[in-house]
Amino acid sequence: MAGLLDKERIVAAPGFNRWLVPPAALAIHLSIGMAYGFSVFWLPLSRALGIKQPLACPESMGFLEKVFTTACDWPISMLGWMYTLFFVFLGSSAAVFGHWLETAGPRKAGVAAACCWGGGLLLSAIGVYTHQIWLMWLGSGVIGGIGLGLGYISPVSTLIRWFPDRRGMATGMAIMGFGGGAMIGAPLADRLMNFFATETSVGVWETFLTLGLVYFVAMLIGAFGYRVPTAGWKPAGWAPPESAARRMITNGHVHVNVAHRTPQFWLLWALLCLNVSAGIGVIGMASPMLQEVFGGRLIGIEAHLADLAKDERVQVATIGAAFAGLLSLFNIVGRIGWASASDYLGRKATYVVFFLLGTVLYAAVPWAGGAGNVALFVIIFCVILTMYGGGFATIPAYLADIFGTQHVGAIHGRLLTAWSAAGVLGPVAVNYIREYQIAQGVPPYQAYNITMYVLAAMLLLGLLSNLLVRPVDAKFLMTPAELEAERAKAHERTQAASASQASAAAASGQRTLVVIAWIAVGIPMAWGIWSTIVKALPLFR
Repeated sequence: MAGLLDKERIVAAPGFNRWLVPPAALAIHLSIGMAYGFSVFWLPLSRALGIKQPLACPESMGFLEKVFTTACDWPISMLGWMYTLFFVFLGSSAAVFGHWLETAGPRKAGVAAACCWGGGLLLSAIGVYTHQIWLMWLGSGVIGGIGLGLGYISPVSTLIRWFPDRRGMATGMAIMGFGGGAMIGAPLADRLMNFFATETSVGVWETFLTLGLVYFVAMLIGAFGYRVPTAGWKPAGWAPPESAARRMITNGHVHVNVAHRTPQFWLLWALLCLNVSAGIGVIGMASPMLQEVFGGRLIGIEAHLADLAKDERVQVATIGAAFAGLLSLFNIVGRIGWASASDYLGRKATYVVFFLLGTVLYAAVPWAGGAGNVALFVIIFCVILTMYGGGFATIPAYLADIFGTQHVGAIHGRLLTAWSAAGVLGPVAVNYIREYQIAQGVPPYQAYNITMYVLAAMLLLGLLSNLLVRPVDAKFLMTPAELEAERAKAHERTQAASASQASAAAASGQRTLVVIAWIAVGIPMAWGIWSTIVKALPLFR
């Protein structure tokens, strides 16, 4: 088995079609992207014992007792810790294992990710069945979080090397899968829970078991679909553009253990952290904000949310859920759209657009809410989410431009600690500002205004970080001898230019296989997009 996973076994032979790699990456990213959709489990899990109504714990019961009790249901606040564990372990595992991935290869990392994510869901199923929340935290949160990190970075450097002519588009195609995973997984999980639900079960542990097996198989297929190009491979007839220097595209390579000594690394870390903090802050409050700002106007009634009857609030909540789904769709669109556009605009210019346009849009949200224009409010948030997703998808190509491609996967893994930091900074800032506003007597439908201005200020700081990015000083680049040594450690082989041309010519024979691979990942994505659009239509009526 070890030989089957070795990097030497996945070096592409002449005739391999590079368009087979993105579907393999999508198979993994669409699976782990379900992490974004885990909130679909919170309400059913909060009544795992009571079934119809939560079986509340005594007020005298402490936190540790709730962790191990089998006598009462978990509050949603305890279940929500899963999100924190997801993104803390995603960032930390990507940082720790990024360099190992470069030498071990994407197939081995993909298989490890499949075992962690699928196995974590199976362990969570046991946790639900035995009513032990710590098994869920350990299974999906810790072990699954490690799988998220390994799966997230597994295709990055491989895709960048296969598509030196379209780095942004290549990483955007894969990373859009992480944004789209919840769009497929959440409605699928909802249907599975309804199917498995009985008088004695809410259907969650059975759903975890099913999804764990499905995702394990899908991720294994993706991992075994990975191939890496030989060192120096280039598409037939392609040469680096003359404007590369203007676009800050280096011809050298920086070692992963040297990258963090450069100011460029920390400037990119800061801009990613600030962009993601603002975006996560918006994602976390978008649905309740829509409901509280517009209240009954969402269903044709002139009343604040607190003044609505119970059934009316249910209708408003349904529209809020549709809004959250619509934002997921635009998150995906932004990942592929903005990342592809960055191939033409340049990475730095793309981030300038993110921060300048984002600042204007964030500051415009209170005005749109005050004007009572639901459609404009929704459009503003949808555009904001495209730039949130685009920031994730463009950063790997930005890193490749600045630090070279040799260790881009490992450097990207370490930079993702910015995501972990943002996962704490964004929600904490939003929640505390809102609570402070309400404590001061501000009505709930106005309590988000200051928050949006604070998030806009974060983007201005991100703009400053981006403007300060310059090409890496030559003293940080690896020498030719050091580069050859690194390539030897990574088991890379060099291919002659003529062989590259022959490979490109022979690749046309694999077009049927490419079509099949894209259909396999395209069908679930199309289903998720259609479901999201149908649910979101009431927002524009």
